[in-house]
Amino acid sequence: MDMWIAFITEVGFPVAVTFYLLHRIEGKLNVLIATIYELPEKMNQ
Repeated sequence: MDMWIAFITEVGFPVAVTFYLLHRIEGKLNVLIATIYELPEKMNQ
């Protein structure tokens, strides 16, 4: 049981931080993708 608690404390925090950062980056990537798709239209104007 102590091995599982040590495993969760060592691995759980980095996993939680990784998921948090991926969630934040996802929104910014969606905005970037939309901007890239709009770029040719703006260049033709």
